[in-house]
Amino acid sequence: MNLVRTVEAARTPGAAPELVWYTSYGSNTHRDRLACYLAGGTPAGAARSYPGCRDPRAPARSVPVELPGRLYFATKSPVWTGGRAFYDPAEAGLTRARAHLVTTQQFSDITAQEMYRQPGPDLDLDLTEVLRSGRDERGPGRYETLICAGVLEGIPVLTFTAPWAMHDVDWVKPSAAYVSYLAAGLLESGAWTGPSIAGYLARSPGAAGHWSPDEILALMTPWHPAGPTP
Repeated sequence: MNLVRTVEAARTPGAAPELVWYTSYGSNTHRDRLACYLAGGTPAGAARSYPGCRDPRAPARSVPVELPGRLYFATKSPVWTGGRAFYDPAEAGLTRARAHLVTTQQFSDITAQEMYRQPGPDLDLDLTEVLRSGRDERGPGRYETLICAGVLEGIPVLTFTAPWAMHDVDWVKPSAAYVSYLAAGLLESGAWTGPSIAGYLARSPGAAGHWSPDEILALMTPWHPAGPTP
């Protein structure tokens, strides 16, 4: 079993580093799904193709982490036809995630694609503010707020979310395909068991009251072995 890595609460002000940990708490926890953002393509179960990054290489490493804050589902994704995953770092709790070691340029290109934009040098992110303060609201869009949760091995741990707080928006039930990919990605990390992941997602606002742990576990059948998960 892979141990969950600890994110140190530290800042790295100054010039942007060559590498960052792009930390996904949603469907990009799954490597095959992330590959469509990196190399281009259409994820299974999705209704949209992605152009990919200028640098299509896979992450150098991917490790399981827990971020301070809560996962919740809100708005409606035209790709998945259900609620999207968002992260509120100000809420009490822990968010399970997967940190992918990518270049700063790849992180910029992934962020652009999340906002339905074509990656390119004109959209390269200036990380000065998020590395200095931990947060940079770059626009009103659903994934235009950059978050630096700290550092791992001295490298910034970056993600993006919405500018609003978890309790300032209506929660929306995520689709089966979306929950399936998110659950499979967490399982693929090797840090959590299938039942533990199912319970975690079933408790998340938006999914809570709509998806039971047993229903989520059933969605994981293609990835979840019949016996105990290590």
